[in-house]
Amino acid sequence: MANPFESTAEIKIPSDLFERIIGQEEAVRIAKMIPKQRRHLLLVGPPGTGKSLIAQAIASVLSRPFTEISVLHNEQAPERPIVEIRSNAQITQEQQKQQQVGKIVLTQDVPSFVAEKLGFRCKRCGIGSDFNIAICPKCGAEKFAFNGPTYFEDALHGILRLQKEGNARVNTMRVTPDGRQETVIYERTADGKITVLTQSDIKKLNELNKKSQRKIIIPLARSTFVQASGASETELLGDVRHDPYGGHFQLGTPPYQRVLPGAVHEAHEGVLFVDELSTLGNVQRHILTAMQDKHFPIVGRNPTSSGAIVRVDSVPCNFILVGAVNINDLQMLSPALRSRVRGDGYELLMQASMQDNEKNQNKLYQFMAQEIAKDGKIPHASFAAAEELLNEARRIAKVIDNSTGISLRLRNLAGIIKLAGDIAMTENSVLIEKAHVKLAVQNSRSIEEQLKDKYDSAWKVGSADYGVGTPKSGPETA
Repeated sequence: MANPFESTAEIKIPSDLFERIIGQEEAVRIAKMIPKQRRHLLLVGPPGTGKSLIAQAIASVLSRPFTEISVLHNEQAPERPIVEIRSNAQITQEQQKQQQVGKIVLTQDVPSFVAEKLGFRCKRCGIGSDFNIAICPKCGAEKFAFNGPTYFEDALHGILRLQKEGNARVNTMRVTPDGRQETVIYERTADGKITVLTQSDIKKLNELNKKSQRKIIIPLARSTFVQASGASETELLGDVRHDPYGGHFQLGTPPYQRVLPGAVHEAHEGVLFVDELSTLGNVQRHILTAMQDKHFPIVGRNPTSSGAIVRVDSVPCNFILVGAVNINDLQMLSPALRSRVRGDGYELLMQASMQDNEKNQNKLYQFMAQEIAKDGKIPHASFAAAEELLNEARRIAKVIDNSTGISLRLRNLAGIIKLAGDIAMTENSVLIEKAHVKLAVQNSRSIEEQLKDKYDSAWKVGSADYGVGTPKSGPETA
């Protein structure tokens, strides 16, 4: 029978992440239902069997986030910043409101002194010109007085002079038709136009500026996949940074600017993947609360920090939890959290091996091609090299899982592929060959296997470490 391919470069890698998951058909079937139904998922199985890839696949088919989450300055109680949730339409509408404040006027419709200060009129001859031109094109006079020109300003024909001396905004007074005086602001826009702001416009602008005292903690453009290692409560639940000036209104940083979201908030409208879920300990109950309430407060977690007095309530965190745990660590999971997952989702046991047939052999070859493409630094493999990897997968399944199939402990196999690729690169080989895989298998043995081959017993290992039974050096002493 002819070889199905000459090198793994010929193997087509699926764009659908679900199709890249090897040997976990039942898990894939369940996982495909989760994005639509918004269920939670607990994956139980040995490391390296594809748990994180399943979580990424679920996130890849979710729709893009609909909302942005910000915290706003609270004038009445700065230590209690206000949460604001905005959709894309609301963000666009607010931006349009800001642009609509004021009225665009022509240069000839503003007072002459205003046009001069904004850079649209020459003080000497009164001729109008573009504000980017620092020298009057008619009389050659400088539009802006400037003391001590620099070399660069001369070289740029006064453009830097204009930027330093030219006004972008002029405040003045005018009399209304009913005889009242009102403040008016003439402002030069970036595209070279003049906007006039009346008192009512200024009031609207001040209201918008007050609301603009915001910090966007969860942007609209974000990933739907958030992975949390659970290293600390801060990483998962958020925090408020310390301010050595205690939030002083002149020296310090306002409380709303110091708010930091946690992974539960960043995963809003997406997937929160927590590997080694059992290691979180008491933090599991906080994740349970966030799952149930779909919002979780952000507070300062260091009691000695100035952030400890800051609290942001009702921060949204409507996420899909995908947790991963090893079989031996199941007893360390919170019973309440497991109950929540089972009541609103699924528990799945990952397969450690798959049947040894042609279909599954091709899947392993596909996995090899995927790992080579993902690494990006090693060459593709020949068919003989792929067959040698298949033999190693059979050996792992037999030795570790007492199975006659093909191992799905893919992380071990991925390490062999990378090591074989590095060996091929050092030999300037066009492809990873069978010999490279064999050498990689030999050098990728665990430290326990290496110790057993070298010392044969645990007692001899200890003796080698501490020098027990070795001859003394130097003369013997009485």
